[in-house]
Amino acid sequence: KNSLPPHIFAVADRAYQCMLGRLGTGPRNQCIVISGESGAGKTESTKLLLRQIMELCRGNSQLEQQVLQVNPLLEAFGNAQTVMNDNSSRFGKYIQLRFLNTSVKGAKINEYLLEKSRVVQQDEGEQNFHIFYYMFAGISAADKEIYGLLEPTPYRYLNHKYGTEEKIQHWGKKYHNVCNAMDMVGFHEREKVDMLTILAGILSLGNIVFQPQDSGILKVTEHSKGWLKAAAGQFGVQEEEVLKCLICTVNVTRGENIQRYHSQQQAEDARDSIAKVVYGRVFGWIVSKVNELLAPNLDSDVELREIGILDIFGFENFAVNRYEQLCINLANEQLQYFFNQEHIFLMEQSEYKQEEVSWENIDFKDNKPILDLFLAKPLGIMSLLDEQSAFPQATDQAFVDKLNSSFKKNPHFLIGRSRNPVFSVVHYAGKVEYNASGFLERNRDTIPANIRGLFINSVTPLLSVLFAATISRTGTLMPQHKSKVRNLRVIQGKRQQTSAPDNFNAKRKQSVGAQFRHSLVVLMEKMFAANPHFVRCIKPNSSKQPDLLDD
Repeated sequence: KNSLPPHIFAVADRAYQCMLGRLGTGPRNQCIVISGESGAGKTESTKLLLRQIMELCRGNSQLEQQVLQVNPLLEAFGNAQTVMNDNSSRFGKYIQLRFLNTSVKGAKINEYLLEKSRVVQQDEGEQNFHIFYYMFAGISAADKEIYGLLEPTPYRYLNHKYGTEEKIQHWGKKYHNVCNAMDMVGFHEREKVDMLTILAGILSLGNIVFQPQDSGILKVTEHSKGWLKAAAGQFGVQEEEVLKCLICTVNVTRGENIQRYHSQQQAEDARDSIAKVVYGRVFGWIVSKVNELLAPNLDSDVELREIGILDIFGFENFAVNRYEQLCINLANEQLQYFFNQEHIFLMEQSEYKQEEVSWENIDFKDNKPILDLFLAKPLGIMSLLDEQSAFPQATDQAFVDKLNSSFKKNPHFLIGRSRNPVFSVVHYAGKVEYNASGFLERNRDTIPANIRGLFINSVTPLLSVLFAATISRTGTLMPQHKSKVRNLRVIQGKRQQTSAPDNFNAKRKQSVGAQFRHSLVVLMEKMFAANPHFVRCIKPNSSKQPDLLDD
């Protein structure tokens, strides 16, 4: 190892030996932090680390194979083609491997901030999540009829585009890999069928188009009536109930039902928000299912050691940066701060001096002021975003105006010079301009009021499970026990018969930003309690070509 330059297998080996206490440190939990910009190779490095750690464990049991099969599954549902990277992780993950002595006894995946908005909109040169393309390429013509799938080009959520013959062959192989991974991890056949049917339902939903009538009430266009029928069938619910959720909101005041009809924009927002929340819950369910299957089968008092691997989205600066880029770049600021703190700790240990090694102190920029700009209470960007999100009438421009007045003297904040609601943050990695259009809506992540009750009563069992589940403070999906789901279905069914509203949104719901902040706090606690190892991935070229290094 000493004669070779730094490489990924050596990092895996060092973390494993440190965890066992063989390098003079005493047995201790370890974490490996992988950083680098989008497309630099973080996800590939994660796979190599996992493979090498399993090799060191002599891992050939079913559990070890299941741990390795998790990656293709998560990539299919959580990765997508972007301008910068053909296989970009659109979520962050922290993989905790749990050991008893030298053997892996279990694992847990923590996922962060899936970019759900990609389901309903992709920028030029970008694609939806991989799984949608894999389905069309891999499912047989006979099975497509079962799921209600047509040819891919009519679907609006795929930008009416598909791929070349070469890509379709590649996607077909990927689909079969995903199916094999599901079998290996332990998904039941019925669950797989339900899941694909729900994904087909999301695509059908996206093709519903509205038009106003003389009465002012919206109706579905003649051409898209078939899509409404298809989506309702795929979701296992009544067509008229889906339509009602899309075109109006029903409130009960003093025992009286009051219907408030949507504008065309509100109906389109309702349609897209249903698609996003359904996909988000499918992804959350896959992660919770994986965690259930990989949980250590040991008494709770058995002490296990841990190696955590953090593969989190790289710093992003696109032509247009939205809400997701803000959260991604905040996570990178947090990681940079962690790195800085570890650097200070090592310098203070003065191990170099004790060993009489010649060294120079590395200067670095303290990014605590940038973190404070985001996270301070009550006057930080995220707190002000939550405050504005709580006002139904607030606008994205009002939010930006609030930022401008609060931070005009902050050296890390720049007021935008545009008609659009924009502002810039001077990050540790450089200046990024954010377009705040849609910030409040994405932070609220609301869904039409009665949709949860409707989906809990779906005849598609998986959809019922997804919407009976609760969401934790950190945004994790927590599925209910089957008997609880049955009870909820009865309760929700009665509510619908009496036309009482589903109070899912009436409760003070955690914003996406608040969930993300909580999850970052929990992640940092885990990492500060472990011995860190750092991998920095460097992007070899910006043209996504193999074997090409841009000096």
